[in-house]
Amino acid sequence: MNRRVLLKLSGEALQPKQGQKIIDTEFVRFMGTQILEAVEEAKIEVAIVIGGGNIFRGEMAQALGMDRVKGDFMGMMATVINAMALESVFSMIGLDTLAQSALAVGSAVPGFNQAKALAALEKKKVVIFAGGTGNPYFTTDTAAALRAVELHCNALLKATKVDGIYDDDPKKNHSAKLFPELTFHQVIERELRVMDQTAFSLCRENKMPINVFNVNTPGNIKRALLGEKIGSIVR
Repeated sequence: MNRRVLLKLSGEALQPKQGQKIIDTEFVRFMGTQILEAVEEAKIEVAIVIGGGNIFRGEMAQALGMDRVKGDFMGMMATVINAMALESVFSMIGLDTLAQSALAVGSAVPGFNQAKALAALEKKKVVIFAGGTGNPYFTTDTAAALRAVELHCNALLKATKVDGIYDDDPKKNHSAKLFPELTFHQVIERELRVMDQTAFSLCRENKMPINVFNVNTPGNIKRALLGEKIGSIVR
């Protein structure tokens, strides 16, 4: 089987560092170009789960005095907007894509269908998943783990703003130690936060490797897709 991976992108990764825009189309193009190169050069099969934090997160609802469940659904709808943006920009650079959503959103994005997603991956389409799991109280980390398992991926790639998994927050502690490789047991033993507990347990139970890397480093997305040793890996 060709290498098939799931790339987990946060909504915040799409947000420009400055200005009022919610989606940095140049950054999306920057990511898409690396994905296109990996697909063309090595026939990598790529699925993406996108978050919505650049627009709305479920936790924001409670801070605004709103119902958490409604807030979570608002956050899921935010991921649909991001998925449509990725699909649009990716198509402009020549990437063949398919977007699916765990939420029913009319004619905008079709609903999740495992068989259609697998068929699209085999045709080297980049499949973009929105809507989280379709249920409140579950994060897009959990959605990423679920889709990675459902699609029989070789690895889950978690794109972050830091170089990998550390023993402390590297932004606050410059002496924090980076772990190039860990076992699931070591992550639990050291109480390291890699993904939320549900997502992590799902990966552990299904022996799904997790690769955490810095999405902002030029070339890192392509290297991660190709299976090169970057960031931290949990297996």
